[in-house]
Amino acid sequence: MLHILQTALELGFLYALVPMALFLSFRVLDIADMTTDGCFVLGTAVSVTMAAAGHPFLAIPAAMAAGVCAGFVTALLQTRLGVPSILAGIVTNMGLYTINLMVMKWSANVSLLKTATIFTIFQQTGIGGQWYEALLAGTVVILAGVLLVLFLGTRLGLSIRATGDNIDMVRASSVNPTFTITVGLCVANALTALSGAMVGQYQNTADINGGTGIVVIGLACLIIGETVLGRKSVVKGAVAAVVGSVIYRFIYAIVLYTKIMPVQGLKLVTAVIVALAIAFPTIRSWAAFQKRKNAAHRKAQTGKGGRQ
Repeated sequence: MLHILQTALELGFLYALVPMALFLSFRVLDIADMTTDGCFVLGTAVSVTMAAAGHPFLAIPAAMAAGVCAGFVTALLQTRLGVPSILAGIVTNMGLYTINLMVMKWSANVSLLKTATIFTIFQQTGIGGQWYEALLAGTVVILAGVLLVLFLGTRLGLSIRATGDNIDMVRASSVNPTFTITVGLCVANALTALSGAMVGQYQNTADINGGTGIVVIGLACLIIGETVLGRKSVVKGAVAAVVGSVIYRFIYAIVLYTKIMPVQGLKLVTAVIVALAIAFPTIRSWAAFQKRKNAAHRKAQTGKGGRQ
């Protein structure tokens, strides 16, 4: 059981970069970026391919640079060519399928068995003991979160936040929204690619279908975290991405350990968890409304009884 929970913690940290990226694109910029699925696989493909060539550390910034390029293409389609944001992400995501195959040398998967990765190299230092993978993953996620919060506090970061709040006001303030949207999407997809790069070297493999549905799962993780912590500030948003990802992976691990559902049915479990997470704010609002309604009804009944 401890090993399963440890693995869930490690995966929670590694995948937390995806909801963090969605926090930037979906919450801050108010853009539904559908590039996430393909960009995650792009990061995995670049990272694993370069690690297989003997460059596991260089593979991380290379994957992030590839993610920046993917975000730039999506932003270009949206801001310069007038393609709606959702369709721009879908078009880029579609093109990335072929790009990812090209990066993986037209193979559906690439393996890193008996190849050095950043995790095996870090293990040799002896730091963290049996928890070295969780320590490394947690360090990367915390560093990325701190840098994201600091970035959103800069002048450019504030302009990006203002673009998401009111693009007309930003344009009237002589700030170019095309530039802020482009930078925001590039940073968001760099985080997504970083997640894919870390996961690829953690799992020692890259699969062309490894990012299927990752955008929905990432959004669910973000909503879970926001339900627990709230969404009143940038700091809370970044922390909520990590907390939600870890909670989601723990739920997934518990279902797997208790064998409530066979392995073949875990996709259904994932769908249920994601649906409940996304619907939870609406369910909570409905429950609060019913509570107020019942309280008002009881108060009205008490008033009638007093007048009689």
